[in-house]
Amino acid sequence: MSQAPRWDVEGRNWPNRAASRFVDVGRLRWHVQTMGAPDAPVLLLIHGTGAATHSWRDLAPLLAAHFRVIALDLPGHGFTTGRPKGGLSMITMARAVGDLLLTLDCHPALIVGHSAGAAIAVRMAIDGIAHPRLIIGIGAALLPIPGLAGVLFPTLARMAFVNPLAPHLFARMARISGETARFLARSTGSRIDAQAIACYESLFATPGHCSGAITMMADWDLAGLRRDLARLDCPLLLIHGADDAAIPLADAQKVTTIVKTARLVALPDLGHLAHEENPQDIATLITAFAEELP
Repeated sequence: MSQAPRWDVEGRNWPNRAASRFVDVGRLRWHVQTMGAPDAPVLLLIHGTGAATHSWRDLAPLLAAHFRVIALDLPGHGFTTGRPKGGLSMITMARAVGDLLLTLDCHPALIVGHSAGAAIAVRMAIDGIAHPRLIIGIGAALLPIPGLAGVLFPTLARMAFVNPLAPHLFARMARISGETARFLARSTGSRIDAQAIACYESLFATPGHCSGAITMMADWDLAGLRRDLARLDCPLLLIHGADDAAIPLADAQKVTTIVKTARLVALPDLGHLAHEENPQDIATLITAFAEELP
């Protein structure tokens, strides 16, 4: 197993560290952060590929004023260790999160997912793993990548997956001064602060985290999710940065034609990491949309 981030090293200054705990479920030891009143409606936060709980560092406390917030590190990411039986496919990840919720005796009223985390949230609802009253997708990755890129991207991920040196090479590149900041700017279109970049640097510099992200990308079935999208029957709020360099705004617009319960809010001057760039506006949108529900 490649070196994973260590809680006493990479995690020693982790955002919202006081809210963290570790939960054993089967083959997994989950890193979970919990905040907010115990009797408030539960809101689950699911990060995207290559990220971890740090991506909610400013948004989670704002949401905790209204909800019981639970954030997790997905398998292969951050400080969650172990791998679920069946690997890191979308369906397997959805089931693993469901098993964690059962262990926590937790039934989310809302699920907020960023990028690939939104796909896991939708998969959980479609498959009956969770029964949220509302799903919020931030920069949601719900459709296959079009054209040649849609063929090349998963193929390259699989090639990297079968090469045991790939995670170490990616981690070595991340240790080059300024490389992580440049990569994030190019790939997301977002402008995030130094603390956020430092968290990504600490994760990307560990081969275990890189391996988890590569493995997840290599086995990600967005075509299957696209076929099932119309079955989603709970309200879906899509919050999308107009400058998103990873997932085009047109994808979110297309999802609203497939999912009849979907509503889109486009935010100008924000990229793929909109929740990290402007957590206050994102929190206001989520809270206001939740208040509209019966």
